[in-house]
Amino acid sequence: MTGSEASPSFRLAYVPGVTPTKWVRIWNERLPEVPLTLIGVSAAEAFDVLRGGGADAGFVRLPIDRTDLSAIPLYAETTVVVVPRDHVVAAVDEVRAEDLADDIVLHPLDDTLDWERLPGLPANERPATTADAVELVAAGVGLLVVPQSLARLHHRKDLTYRPVANAPESRIALSWPQDETTELVEQFIGIVRGRTVNSSRGRPPTPAQPKRKRPDTGGAQRKPAVGKSTGKSTGKSPRSGSGGPKGGKRGKPRRRP
Repeated sequence: MTGSEASPSFRLAYVPGVTPTKWVRIWNERLPEVPLTLIGVSAAEAFDVLRGGGADAGFVRLPIDRTDLSAIPLYAETTVVVVPRDHVVAAVDEVRAEDLADDIVLHPLDDTLDWERLPGLPANERPATTADAVELVAAGVGLLVVPQSLARLHHRKDLTYRPVANAPESRIALSWPQDETTELVEQFIGIVRGRTVNSSRGRPPTPAQPKRKRPDTGGAQRKPAVGKSTGKSTGKSPRSGSGGPKGGKRGKPRRRP
């Protein structure tokens, strides 16, 4: 690993639609001594913030130039179309891109979807932001196709949304500068990947403990177990348990020749 191994804080960038609350909570539980600072960035500027050192890591939208940035893909979002509540699309559970052929479909400048061909009819002008496009949908100017998280972010009571089955998806990834894979970055990667606190990569390594010495017995030997031979001869008869046939019956004398 390169870079500083110890930092007074950890700076985490995130693009609109990403909710990092769960990961921040786990970070605060595991590393309470290292404050985590959240930095909201647009999808377009997220990579420049990481390259410029404005954040240690960040949740971004793919694709990404991996020349100098590392990335771990996390999940793909459902793509939806945002419509007024009285629009005909609101009456169905799902639509296809070709179902929007007769509607004006807004295409904001910060669109995060990689379209080969835009659905619907083009508007006279492109809205500057997704938030501006949502306002135009509410005004009845057109429809908007976006990742579901952005539809939730800009939710309005007079609008709803439905999944678009064959639209491109937006994918979220965790990214950081390749040359700045610090110990804190590794810690956050472990949290995002679901490693437990007891994982070898989810906590700092535990220093090796010195081996315990056996207590000195002062040359004393262990007493042999009961019933076991020590290998030494005692001169005692194994049957009588005494040194000789003391008081016992003698055997039959031999006949003289």
